[in-house]
Amino acid sequence: MINACKTASARRITAVIPNFPYARQDRKDKSRAPITAKLMANMLETAGCNHVITMDLHASQIQGFFDVPVDNLYAEPSVVNYIKNNVDYKNAIIVSPDAGGAKRAASLADRLDLNFALIHKERARANEVSRMVLVGDVSDKVCILVDDMADTCGTLAKAADTLLGHGAQSVIAIVTHGILSGKATEIINKSKLHRVVCTNTVPLEGKELVCDRLQLLDVSPVLAESIRRLHNGESVSYLFRNAPV
Repeated sequence: MINACKTASARRITAVIPNFPYARQDRKDKSRAPITAKLMANMLETAGCNHVITMDLHASQIQGFFDVPVDNLYAEPSVVNYIKNNVDYKNAIIVSPDAGGAKRAASLADRLDLNFALIHKERARANEVSRMVLVGDVSDKVCILVDDMADTCGTLAKAADTLLGHGAQSVIAIVTHGILSGKATEIINKSKLHRVVCTNTVPLEGKELVCDRLQLLDVSPVLAESIRRLHNGESVSYLFRNAPV
């Protein structure tokens, strides 16, 4: 589509990609592993893309794979609003299900003036968690698990077990990209998670109908406002800290 627009003499082409593909393949974690996120960047640029708008990249450094401007929007302002309106957050604690998401959880905890805890996970092999260790005190608290991506939901389910085992009151998971592949809905239904909130960067395709614990958080106003601001040459920085009214 970018190439079709380019050959039709478009002046400027902006790719709006809410969930950037292959974002987890951003480094060589072992010898001979491909850095596919870089390949995606090259393909978009070669096709003729002048600007990219995306949301909650798995690693912010992916922006450096591009030679064109990239606006990495955050779901955080929308998540803050959701927590304030739907959760008893005065008695809550923000929890990161892995060390990689500690920065995201700490930032959210600062915005809400809450404490935050961390779960250290050890993987036996890809997509399979073997052991979890909790760092922090969650007793009698509403735990808000924050992550950028929920794929099979195995991590979230195991994290919920760990938190409740340490005396947590209930566990709510809030994720930006609800990929929910394979038996994810089944795992959520069998888990001790009270609620799983996903944004609509990835269409749920009716999964919320078979899993009543799934809730949708609409981030389309953020993307719409970023497109409007970019088109009119206004600052997009406002959206990094504020949700559009």
